[in-house]
This record gives sequence, structure tokens and C-alpha cells, in this order.
Amino acid sequence: MQAVDIIAKKRDGLELTSEELEFFVTGYTNGDIPDYQASAWCMAVLLKGMTHAEATALTLHMARSGDMLDLHHIAPFVVDKHSTGGVGDKTTLVVAPLVACHNLPVGKMSGRGLGFTGGTVDKLESIPGFKVSLSTEEFMDMLANHGLVLSGQSADLAPADGKFYALRDVTATVESMPLIAGSIMSKKIASGADAILLDVKVGRGAFMKTEAQAEELAHLMVEIGQGVGRNVAAVIADMDQPLGNAVGNALEVKEAIETLHGRGPADFRDHCLTVAGKMLELGGKAPTLDAAKEMLAASLDDGSAWTKFVEWITAQGGDQTALDDPGLLPQASLVEVVPAPRSGYLAMLDAVEVGLTGVMLGGGRVKKGDPIDYGVGIILHAKVGDQVAEGEPLFTIHAHSQDTLAAARKRLLAAVKWSDTPLTPPPHIRKIIG
Repeated sequence: MQAVDIIAKKRDGLELTSEELEFFVTGYTNGDIPDYQASAWCMAVLLKGMTHAEATALTLHMARSGDMLDLHHIAPFVVDKHSTGGVGDKTTLVVAPLVACHNLPVGKMSGRGLGFTGGTVDKLESIPGFKVSLSTEEFMDMLANHGLVLSGQSADLAPADGKFYALRDVTATVESMPLIAGSIMSKKIASGADAILLDVKVGRGAFMKTEAQAEELAHLMVEIGQGVGRNVAAVIADMDQPLGNAVGNALEVKEAIETLHGRGPADFRDHCLTVAGKMLELGGKAPTLDAAKEMLAASLDDGSAWTKFVEWITAQGGDQTALDDPGLLPQASLVEVVPAPRSGYLAMLDAVEVGLTGVMLGGGRVKKGDPIDYGVGIILHAKVGDQVAEGEPLFTIHAHSQDTLAAARKRLLAAVKWSDTPLTPPPHIRKIIG
């Protein structure tokens, strides 16, 4: 078997066998196949696509390129979730303890943020003392003792994905649907969860810009997961505007804490209830999504989800005093309220521009390894469809310099479009698959 023959076969639009995909994935991971051949193969996949059988086989071979966790000696059934990324997406901070407090173990590995989409690991690291780098043994112990664990992505899981992802990033092949699905699902399958909920964002602030693209990716990932024996479902959610009101690491932790106390923005609360509800369904803890959401809403309101959150964070080293008093979380030195420049109805709040403003303030990374300022960010005081009077608060900017604050103010005001007539806010949950 030769790498060049596999490249040529895919270039000609033919279906690769599982054995050919295993040969290529293994060869590239161990260094036998060079970058230039892997680049050509990625481009062929981008241009010619893959069948679902190919995408499933590719994913499984990428998952098997490293360690494969087996969690069944700890719990008979473990659930996980994955978000395709968005602005203000602090969903895991609420969903993980919300699901775990219903005796459904949650074992999750998360990444850091890059670009305008924030990473769950960065948000959690804004809590003093929280430990995100866990060994496999520590990961297993947390899951066994608390029914909930979140760790940074292990280099031993799906190493093939790390190599292919770095290559795709510099060869204009990131957009390939089967390669995106394989990247996401290989890590989830290797992490050992029995059920996976995919939180697929669509819109200006998401990688998938159209609902058709988001549905295609969601269906492909669901089929891949089911093809390897996992329970999988997907929620397709709006990301034309940010999720919730807070954008920025410590600010998003504060909003998650508010939501866990039965408050929080309505769109974020409902999103968490929907995602967690599908996880309960997948785990056999509720017969329907509506029944699950009713159970979960009660857990937010009676404090049981908050209790599980505190147990989880402190077990991983987080300082409880910062949870009880979020004012102890990192804070920016400059805080400015930006008033609405006119009266009207908010017609657009561009998620990309809000996210990029957060990066400009120092709350995100332009490239891997960039430092993060946990205290900076933005609070949104109005969302699309809201009526705002001139002079009312529109944004609050948290910054560490006058220059970045002024630049943020200008950029945020340009991210808003107005209407003189009332308009209906867009639906937040677009579709549920699986």
C-alpha cells in the first residue's frame, strides 16, 4: 500500500477503504507519511468529500491513534458534550453540574480558546486555584468520587487529530466537513463517553454560517457516533448574537454562577436546559426533552445544581470563597458603561465583532500561547429585539487601558444595527437532531 495511491484515489473521487484510511492515519501520525503528502490528501478530501462510511472509519482510526479511555469500571454510563464554539458560550459551567446532580456522570475534556470563541478551560482558570491539567488517574478519581470532571485535552488522546488539525490550519483545508467531524468526534470517542451531546452553533459568530451547513455537520457527527456505538444527538443553536449577556472569562463565570442560582439571562438559561435535557434523555434519565427540562429547572431553582458546582470546583482545587463572592474573581481596572446613541429596537448585535472586541481587550488569543487577561470583557445590556431609549446602558466594557477601552467602545457601537419598528427576536434553538 502506497500513500500516493491513496491520495490519487481520493483525488479521483473514489471511496477509500477502512484499511487504506488506517494506513494513512497511522503513517502520518508516526511520521512515515510526510506533511506534503498529508496536505495533498487533506485537499483531496476537501474537494471530493467522503461518504459517511469513510468519515466513520477515519474518525475511529484517529481515535485509536492514541489512548482510548474505558470508564465503565467507574460508571456504567457516562455522558459528554461538545460545543462547536461561540461568543459568550459558558454552557458547560452550568450544564455539567446540572446533569451530574441527577446522578448521570459527566466526564469531559475541553480545549482552550483561540480567536473570538472562548475556551471552557480559560473560563475555569479564572477561578483561583482551579486545576485543569489532570493525569488520567486524577481524571478517573474525580469521576468516581464526584460524578463530574473536566480536564484539559490530553496529548495522549487522538494524537492523529492534533497533527492533522495543525496541518489543515496552514493548508486552507479547515473547512472540510468530514475532517471537521472526524476531528471533533475522534477526541470524544477516545475520551470514553457512552453518550455525546453536540452543541452546534450557526450564524455570524459560528464556524458554520448557514443552517444548511450546521445541519450537515450535525447529521454527519451524529451518524459517526452512532456508527461506533455511541448515543449521540445535536442541538443547533443561534450564534448571530452572543449567548447570554457576558463575554469574557471571569464575567462569564459570574453569569454562570447567577444562572446556577436560578437567575441568569433567559436565552442562556433556556439553552442550558435544552442541552442538559438532551443529555438526560440520552442517558435514560428522562422520557422526553420537556420532562427533562422540567426536572432540570427545578434543580436550578432549589440549589442542587449549585451545590454540585461547588463540589466539583473545590474538588479540582478551586477557591470556594471566590464562588461565594464572585467579586473576588479577576477584575479589570477600568469599567465604563456605554450609553445607547439613539432610541429604537436592536436589530443586530454582531457576534463576531463582539467576540473580536473581547480578544482586542486581552480576553482571547490571536495565536496559541498568547496570555489571557481573565478580568476584561463586555456586558451586553440589550439583545436583538429589545427596545432601548437613547442614553440607556447598551454595553459595559471592562478594560485595562484607556486605549483598548476607546477602541472597544468604537467597535461595539459599530457592531449594532437599529430599527425604528418592533421586530421579533430570532429563535435561539434552531433544530434538534437525534
